[in-house]
Amino acid sequence: MKIQFDSNQQYQLDAIQAAVDVFDGQPLAQGEYEIRFDAGGGDLLSQLGVGNNLMLDKPRVLANIQGIQKRHEVEPVGDLEHGMHFSIEMETGTGKTYVYLRTIYELNKTYGFKRFVIVVPSVAIREGVLKNIELTREHFEAIYGNVPVDYWVYDSKQVSRLRGFANSNQLQILIINIDAFNKDINVIRVENDRLSGRKPIEFLQATNPVVIVDEPQNMESEQAKAAIATLNPLCTLRYSATHRFVYNLLYKLDPVRAYDLKLVKRIEVDAILDQPDFNKPYIEVKSVKATKTKIAAKLLIDVETNEGPKRKSVSVSKNGTDLFDLSGERAAYKGYTVNEIDAGNEYVAFSNGVTLYAGQTHGGHTDEVMKAQIREAVKEHFEKELKIHRTQPTGKRMKVLSLFFIDRVANYYPADGKIRQWFVEAYEAVAGQPQYKPLKPLPVDQVHNGYFAVTAKGEAKDTRGNTKADDEAYELIMKDKERLLDQEEPLRFIFSHSALREGWDNPNVFQICTLNETKSEIKKRQEIGRGLRLPVREDGTRCFDPSINRLTVVANEMYDDFARKLQTEIEEECGVEFEGRIANKRERRKAQLVPGWRVNPDFQALWERIQHRTRYSVAYGTPDLIAKAPTPPTRCRPSRRRSW
Repeated sequence: MKIQFDSNQQYQLDAIQAAVDVFDGQPLAQGEYEIRFDAGGGDLLSQLGVGNNLMLDKPRVLANIQGIQKRHEVEPVGDLEHGMHFSIEMETGTGKTYVYLRTIYELNKTYGFKRFVIVVPSVAIREGVLKNIELTREHFEAIYGNVPVDYWVYDSKQVSRLRGFANSNQLQILIINIDAFNKDINVIRVENDRLSGRKPIEFLQATNPVVIVDEPQNMESEQAKAAIATLNPLCTLRYSATHRFVYNLLYKLDPVRAYDLKLVKRIEVDAILDQPDFNKPYIEVKSVKATKTKIAAKLLIDVETNEGPKRKSVSVSKNGTDLFDLSGERAAYKGYTVNEIDAGNEYVAFSNGVTLYAGQTHGGHTDEVMKAQIREAVKEHFEKELKIHRTQPTGKRMKVLSLFFIDRVANYYPADGKIRQWFVEAYEAVAGQPQYKPLKPLPVDQVHNGYFAVTAKGEAKDTRGNTKADDEAYELIMKDKERLLDQEEPLRFIFSHSALREGWDNPNVFQICTLNETKSEIKKRQEIGRGLRLPVREDGTRCFDPSINRLTVVANEMYDDFARKLQTEIEEECGVEFEGRIANKRERRKAQLVPGWRVNPDFQALWERIQHRTRYSVAYGTPDLIAKAPTPPTRCRPSRRRSW
């Protein structure tokens, strides 16, 4: 399957043009094989190579920036306080990587700039960028006339390639991890005999590259900023959905605008804890810390209030503290009296024998909740498949994927892992229901798999998400990204640990299920970002049907809690209100047509207004059409007479 890209999405064209217009007034690009040695072109010659050459002065650049900002309703800057650093904000799932890759081609076409460096914060994101370059290459070749491009990932074992980067006449795109050049001991900063005693980084510096920073909020330390500055960039273009700091903001596509324009999937939450069966006593140990005067533990429990039970944080600092009293005398907490608080080992022991370590939870029926989550996720998966099967024509259908986050690999591997067993049971139970027979469900052993970091012996293991083993797991799923979209590939349910926390997404993820014995530390925006992108049909085109484009999050917390946390994150990171845009799946209702709606005057008035912008389509097979079509009457062909 080959993903098709739309070259005419206006919001993407606006973001691309915003970056290009920063250099309005720069001499236009010369011929493909022409290099000028005077001050009249986009090339700058040095003894180490040919670099980008900026001909504009600061007042002209500032005037350009202010014009761009006014055009996009961004508060104009008064000066170039941040120099040649420019921020572009684009919500997760709206094609940020596509935008900056196409910006590279556009800057090359317009001004002749040939040297570009993409700086990334992690191997995971690096692999995602590389995959996107491969996916879009043919698309960009069709737009920009097969312009020769050399793209590659920096490898400290092949630093001599940097000489080619500096001297080649082709468009050069180098992808490099910040950790590869942010320390003096990095190979790129050490003199190399194979480069005539030069430091490899000098070849980059000589080219005045346009530096593109992907997810810059992860590279805001003084060390990282200093490292980027040592590349001697012509300018720095910074792309993210969640900037920590904004530098000369050029364009902004925030979550609210992206959501309201339907550029991403709708978000709905299926909160298992909203069910009365799971409204049970709950204890979570948030932290255990020691000070000079006392040892205290912070707990999360359900507290009775005038408005009913609410989950609140409480502090306990001495033995004998009774959670029954702290909870407002909720009967479920009888017997939970603090017996010991150990700061060294970070645990709290209760008089009834229960001991909880920091990060652990007790009560809340963790296993029962996870079982219910799995059942709901599998059922929702089948419902989505069935809806697509019934409403989408052959050739325009799309594969449905579900993503499960787990916090302990042992719960899925080996074969007797409890999450694996619960999934198998849920899948076989749902797949066997008669309404799903048209989908022809595959055997359970073919439809699920895990992407986890592994040991040297090939055994799956728990990791923090930033190890070499995580990188290998990430590379594997990135290579499988297109394959996962193919209907012929049986895998439909993906289980992951920390390797998919950032960087990876798949447009056909319609369900995300968070299965955790402890609360996930993954931010809500990061969590749902794995499935926000609009889905891809089997012919490679995007689906824009809002009734299909719905991301269901099967959460292990209450709807109100999930929605509040997501809204708070968006407000803190983007400064925009997201309230009212997250649906509660349990409030989903089936609409019933009012009898006589066709003759209702209100409907007729509405139809008069919208009928000229409405399309109606039908799907049918040729054999069905022939079988149902009326037999035409026999008609005699008139004879032809000849005159003699």
